[in-house]
Amino acid sequence: MRTTVSNWNHYPVKDTELTYWRGESIADHTESWIARGMGRCYGDASLSDHIFSTLKHNHILDFDSEAGAVCCQSGVTLQDLLEVFVPKGWFLPVTPGTKFITVGGALASDIHGKNHHVAGCFGDHVTNCTLILPNGERVSCSPTENQEIFSATRGGMGLTGMIDTVTFNLKKIESSYIRQRQVKAKNLGEILELFDTYKSHTYSMAWIDCLKGGNNFGRSIMMMGEHATLDELTEKQRKSPLSSQVSPKINMPINLPEFVLNSFSIKAFNLLYYNKNTRKVIENTVHYDPFFYPLDSILNWNRMYGKNGFVQYQFVLPLNNSEAGLRKIMNQIRQRGWGSFLTVLKLFGKQDSLISFPMEGYTLALDFPMRRGLFTFLDELDQLVLELGGRIYLSKDARMKPETFQKGYPNSQEFLSILKKINPNLSVQSDLAKRLSILAS
Repeated sequence: MRTTVSNWNHYPVKDTELTYWRGESIADHTESWIARGMGRCYGDASLSDHIFSTLKHNHILDFDSEAGAVCCQSGVTLQDLLEVFVPKGWFLPVTPGTKFITVGGALASDIHGKNHHVAGCFGDHVTNCTLILPNGERVSCSPTENQEIFSATRGGMGLTGMIDTVTFNLKKIESSYIRQRQVKAKNLGEILELFDTYKSHTYSMAWIDCLKGGNNFGRSIMMMGEHATLDELTEKQRKSPLSSQVSPKINMPINLPEFVLNSFSIKAFNLLYYNKNTRKVIENTVHYDPFFYPLDSILNWNRMYGKNGFVQYQFVLPLNNSEAGLRKIMNQIRQRGWGSFLTVLKLFGKQDSLISFPMEGYTLALDFPMRRGLFTFLDELDQLVLELGGRIYLSKDARMKPETFQKGYPNSQEFLSILKKINPNLSVQSDLAKRLSILAS
């Protein structure tokens, strides 16, 4: 069917042909195409002239209850998996800040979460995937079989073909609750010290105020967590220790007017958010849902940025440049008045993969509403990120230039050579790939 499609940030909007894919061959398709799951990427990674939605290719095929290995079709969502396997005592090995993504999307983006410093990316837990190449050939690939194809599929933004099935390992848990610790930090230096102090914790991230200056520049709230054991639960929690049930959701019914989002409202929000924790340290035990997916409780929260949408800008800096680099970039944001309600800081561990986003260091993600001058400003930030040895996350990108991609991803040429071997006719082609000249001949 002919329709208009945009991803989660409502930019850009694409007029396209949309077809629901159920496992059939598409080797003879003439238009350039890309697979799309829930559309929770930000930008144009899952937009093309023809989009094949995998949402009806969504069956769980097998589960090894001894090893915790699950095999499922690529359209299965993380929410589906949580509902089925949390009551059985299993959890996702890696999860981002939303459960509304597909397994195929998780592998194509090689998603990371709050535990990258100890568990790596989603691809580190994948033992096999079946892939339908652009020529229609179905291949099995893994870290040990057809390694080259697997390495380009993991984090390859869907450009190697159609991900059919994925087999990966889950994590054993005693309860569906998280033992949470929140610590306030008065400035950037203190929050980075906290990350170092608590680096042995499984899950960690920080909300950070990107507009506050002076001695409180970079004030933050760090959030850490561990899966709670049965003896750490309250009496009420022990009655349903493996519940996957979540609280009712609220809905953002309309797009907010653009004037609502400005530096004054962002400063007011940041002040309230920082001061909501009346003590420096708060410890409690909470269900996994508000810990991992706080924004999922607000349906259509992307509407808060208005009808023109927003850009999420996420970069990573190598460890040795992280503190100085974060100061430089955040100062630039503050001085220019480009505030962000949702600013998240995480620590990455070592990463050895072909084209995945993470590297050992710190990553910062910010949301900027679309308005005049934004892309010019982000081009300036791109230059700072590159000078500091960092790179931009492809799954969050809507406007990066080809040279920024090539300089930020040192293995980009090797990645491109693999793609050209398996996709010589350029049939699998997203708007992101076109914009970044990834498959240009």
